[in-house]
Amino acid sequence: MPLTATQVAVVEDDSGMRERIARVIGADPALALAFSAANAVDMLNWLTDNPVDVLLVDLGLPDHPGLQVIRQCRRMQPACAVMVLTIFGDEAHMVQAFEAGARGYLLKDGTEADLAAHLRHLGAGGSPLPPGIARQLLRRWQAADAHSTEHLSAREAEVLDRVSRGFTYAEIGAQMGVSASTVQIHIRNIYGKLDAPPSSQAALAPRPDGRLS
Repeated sequence: MPLTATQVAVVEDDSGMRERIARVIGADPALALAFSAANAVDMLNWLTDNPVDVLLVDLGLPDHPGLQVIRQCRRMQPACAVMVLTIFGDEAHMVQAFEAGARGYLLKDGTEADLAAHLRHLGAGGSPLPPGIARQLLRRWQAADAHSTEHLSAREAEVLDRVSRGFTYAEIGAQMGVSASTVQIHIRNIYGKLDAPPSSQAALAPRPDGRLS
């Protein structure tokens, strides 16, 4: 296994799904399974002492909502890319996950190849943005009132519009006269503006030893 393998942590309460994820990660030399947990508390306790590249989160956890895990992970490890793996395919759940700080979203009925590809993409610093989510975000920003503190720049709005119409990052870069990596930077900036401010993020109460209960 290469030393540069992307370190992945997984929180998923279904043992069969955890085994499937572990199989996918174990079969890809670019990925390594750092930790696997069945509930939010075990994962968040582990994250306090263990930096990880990618965190894979199920939204329907038994002890705390997956959205809460995403928010807390973003507070604890800002450099960690969070990806959701869930049964919920509606745009409302997707947008909530992205607003909490997720950088990827896959359904559990997807292929194992898609899962591996998304994990590699996130591990390499990518920020995949589905066209359907881009359309929803574009509508939200267009409807935002004048008191909004986070506005899109003209370039960010243009990128979001083109993503919403189904163009790839490479195609958007060619159309705008910039590189695909510049488009990726705009996408990351858009994601950053989705994150809720720390004062509004619900966090699990820390114990005196700094861990979570």
